[in-house]
Amino acid sequence: MAASDQLTSPGNKFELGFFSTGSTALYLAIRMKNVPTKTIVWVANRDLPLSGSSMIITINGDGYLVIVNGRTTYRVSDDDLSSSQNVSATLLDSGNLVLRNGNSEILWQSFDYPSNTFLPGMKLGYSKKTGKVWSLTSWLDQEDPNKGDFEMKMDSKTSDAFVLMRGNDTLWSSGAWNGKIFTFMPEMRLNYIFNYTVYSDENETYFSYSLYNSDILTRCILDISGQIGQLTWLESNQNWNLFWSQPRQSSCNIFNACGPFTSCSDGEYTRSCLCLRGFYPSERRIKQGQYGGCTRRSPLTCGTGDNRDRFFKMNNMRYPLSSTQQISSSYPFPSGPQVSSSDARTCEEACLNNCSCSAYAYNTSGHCLRWFGDILDLRQLSAKDTSGSTIFIRLAASEFDNGRGANKYIWIIAIPIVLLVLLLASFIVFWRRKSLKDKGEIDDTSQDILLFDVEMSVTTSSREISDSENAGKRTRKDTAFPLFSFTSISEATENFSLENKLGEGGFGPVYKGKLLNGQEVAVKRLSKRSGQGLEELKNETILIAKLQHRNLVRLLGCCLEQGEKILIYEFMPNKSLDSFLFGSNNQGLLDWGTRVRIIEGIAQGLLYLHQYSRLRIIHRDLKASNILLDSEMNPKISDFGLARMFGGDKLQANTNRIVGTYGYMSPEYAMEGLFSIKSDVFSFGVLLLEIVSGKKNTGFYHSSSLNLIGHAWTLLEGDRGVELVDSKLEGQVSYPMLLRYIHVALLCVQEMAADRPTMSEVVSMLTNELTVLSSPKKPAYSNARSATNKSNRPCNKPATFSVNNVTVSQMEPR
Repeated sequence: MAASDQLTSPGNKFELGFFSTGSTALYLAIRMKNVPTKTIVWVANRDLPLSGSSMIITINGDGYLVIVNGRTTYRVSDDDLSSSQNVSATLLDSGNLVLRNGNSEILWQSFDYPSNTFLPGMKLGYSKKTGKVWSLTSWLDQEDPNKGDFEMKMDSKTSDAFVLMRGNDTLWSSGAWNGKIFTFMPEMRLNYIFNYTVYSDENETYFSYSLYNSDILTRCILDISGQIGQLTWLESNQNWNLFWSQPRQSSCNIFNACGPFTSCSDGEYTRSCLCLRGFYPSERRIKQGQYGGCTRRSPLTCGTGDNRDRFFKMNNMRYPLSSTQQISSSYPFPSGPQVSSSDARTCEEACLNNCSCSAYAYNTSGHCLRWFGDILDLRQLSAKDTSGSTIFIRLAASEFDNGRGANKYIWIIAIPIVLLVLLLASFIVFWRRKSLKDKGEIDDTSQDILLFDVEMSVTTSSREISDSENAGKRTRKDTAFPLFSFTSISEATENFSLENKLGEGGFGPVYKGKLLNGQEVAVKRLSKRSGQGLEELKNETILIAKLQHRNLVRLLGCCLEQGEKILIYEFMPNKSLDSFLFGSNNQGLLDWGTRVRIIEGIAQGLLYLHQYSRLRIIHRDLKASNILLDSEMNPKISDFGLARMFGGDKLQANTNRIVGTYGYMSPEYAMEGLFSIKSDVFSFGVLLLEIVSGKKNTGFYHSSSLNLIGHAWTLLEGDRGVELVDSKLEGQVSYPMLLRYIHVALLCVQEMAADRPTMSEVVSMLTNELTVLSSPKKPAYSNARSATNKSNRPCNKPATFSVNNVTVSQMEPR
């Protein structure tokens, strides 16, 4: 077979030929033929890149499969085949290249010599007789298939577990095989695709897997960063979907996981890679999880006097794994972390006097450590881990001077700007008031609200000055908004006619209206019997006026006349999400792609409220009816009347007034009045289950699962998670994505708030297929009767319900 020829498997699934891996070099390789990426799964000459067009692959007279390139002969098959006759090569639809003799006996096969890819039908293990090991080895980099740093193999000491090795160091273990899964890989049970097997007898022990559906394309790879991942090809997305990956959580244990001059810290679900102070991200060629590291902002001067380099102190760190040198060894300190200041100073000077020294540390045993060149594998330990050490990172003197100089004049610049903004805001409000009065949309009874409007304008404008210190990443508009007269709102809604009524909640009715300029609006008229009054309206007004996010509903103005409390919003033509999920109209609009967009939009909106808005905001009433949909079916979170703001680092609060909706309330809030960002996370988990299933949480689904949460848990436990999907989505769903969403939802509805992820982690789990999921604990209410069942209401506890008998306005906690 010549260099330009390919050998194709009978079913057209794989092809063998001379292929490039990205560089100009050629390798004899097997790749998937029907995948647009032409994914390579096996390489013969990993250690010998070839070039030219004179190469051929042939079987020589001794029965060996060889590559001939001019005078060079490279033997691919190295088993003893010298006595074999009539040897032929065949590429199977499994991706296995086999050599057979005239009796069709297999003499050699590529499956016995894996590279970095583990295909169905392959073995990973070892022979007890010959000592042969079947293992995966990573590539050297993305373009070089030569053996890299990492190897995954079966641990012969435990005989039924896998280990990830870097040289002689064990980085991770799969845990023992329990008959169905490896104990440290619980995600293996959450599948309907793979049939995993561990086989062991007196001759060999190995792990293998097969597919329930042979038409599925899949591969398990060991990538260049040491991550092991099982991927399946999604034809609908034309992309590889990550089904599971390892190591999980402790990803910082992978050597140099983030690149040079970074600190790596392990979150609950992902690793975080941060540049050290004085460094900025280099070109991030993110290669399947490998980060490019960071680069110095200012080069070291190695000078003297004012230009002399300085050190930045970092506490609770694990020392980097780059070169160190011990230069002094004073006495050990018997009483703990006492350090001789003179010896510590000597250690600092020793680093300063060597221009290639990048960092130093002086530990409690009196040892001075120095690091040279790139700082690799520096790790930030958690606050709970007290085993960390202090390290001093060398920076140019300008890194310290710039910060001091910048702060020195900030107030001199800021004060006149603030004064100017105050004057400008007052002028804008005066002009707006005059304009609205001329139009008849405002009268003199609105004086108090206008004063409140000025306060909001000044507060927001002052925040612009503060935010400008962060490099002006975004421009904010003044949040002053108009006040409407009751007459103009009455005309816009045709006197609040029933024909214009969009719906009604616990707060009161919502009407469609059209302003004089033709703009369509939604008018929320607070009901006098709702139990919500001026406090709720003022709360919602303050919050929404200050929030700027594409997944939050936009407030256009308000009306406070004749005893009315009215809010005017942008009009959402597709109404609320619940009408599509649980209604009977326009079901075709809510396809799988739309649901995915809605899920991600809601998550992004909540993330903004919890983390990126000026104050941490807890919504407290997230549900399907409070998710509005615009003309393009994009979600917008609405109804902030019950929301609460946290300032500073405050994480939770307690209330005697429990508000929200049964079925969406977290247990700690419903029972104890405790609310936090994790309360919203719980509500999001319920909403996520409702979106993928098209079912309400407060329904009857199974004899032992009296709500949707318990039903989902039962299905996932029984490897039947796909049964939860809405029947209207048949043929549209990406099932690995569906199972991932159900998994994330169950993480969100765990009973203990501390076990639930943050919305930042939820967004990462939903949008980044490389994010590994932990196993959820049994969710709250999983065996409880629906909260709408009145017989389950706590006895002798006063409760006031809204007119729709769903949203709770007030209830005393137990």
